[in-house]
Amino acid sequence: MKITLDISKLVEEGKLTREEADKLTALAAHDTGSLGINILIGFGVIAIAAGAVALVPTPLTAVGLGLALFAAGCAIVLNRVQQWILLGQICLVIGALMFGGGVIAYGAGSLASMLIVTGAFALAAIAARSSLLMALAVLAASACLGARTGYDNAVYSLAIFEPTLTVVLFSALALIAYQASERLPADYERLAITAARTSLLLINFGFWIGSLWGDPLMLLRSMNAKDASLDVTKTVIPATVFSILWAVVLLGAGIWAVQVNRRWLVNLVALFAGIHFYTQWFERLGATPLSVLLGGVVMLASAFALWMFNRRVVDA
Repeated sequence: MKITLDISKLVEEGKLTREEADKLTALAAHDTGSLGINILIGFGVIAIAAGAVALVPTPLTAVGLGLALFAAGCAIVLNRVQQWILLGQICLVIGALMFGGGVIAYGAGSLASMLIVTGAFALAAIAARSSLLMALAVLAASACLGARTGYDNAVYSLAIFEPTLTVVLFSALALIAYQASERLPADYERLAITAARTSLLLINFGFWIGSLWGDPLMLLRSMNAKDASLDVTKTVIPATVFSILWAVVLLGAGIWAVQVNRRWLVNLVALFAGIHFYTQWFERLGATPLSVLLGGVVMLASAFALWMFNRRVVDA
């Protein structure tokens, strides 16, 4: 588990000695450098995989090359060849991404292809100890429910067709991953935490879409429909239900995150609480100068209340 400490303030208050502070600072500097390298490697790996899949003549070629690279990476990582360990992990990740891209292209984005990619990414993430692949495995799982993102002419889009199923299934996954993280070694704990965090993002996206349009439960109703002409676009769960439940969940998650010192979750709750508030505020009042002014005042008051609550928890 990672925590955030104000080293200088702790030294001033006599809670840390200068030697202890210097040791913690040195350890943090090493971790920060590793984070920067990993971020650069992550972007490079994604670019290489995407370019390679686009350049090879057929999806099956991408699948074959991906499997070959993955096998080479596995050989290096499993044999613990330390001087080549970074190269091995890069090959693992690139191979998995190429394999996934090839499978999706060959299967034309079908459910079967997305299930295969989800499983492959999850196994590759464990083998490579890659948080990037674990996050992609969770995102691939969301695509099995029809989740999509898009970009067109400076416009980004998000589509979640099953908000209720998204919330329920990824809530279960987040809970399982979090429980598992408390029992796993450090490397695998990080993977479980990544899966839980990615699931939390998807849960909030599900609530967001549901709070705007509700949920017609298209998948469940179409599976149970005896009449092919059944209108599966009729809203079953209204948007108001999502709005209220989302607010309750955010409040509960925020209180729990503060109590157990989960800073990432606190930031996530604050982010989506702001999104939820402004979405509902402007959906009902419109974007007028007065509504913008009042919205800012309410948000600042909420931030101040959260700050006071945080101080009381810390002092207690």
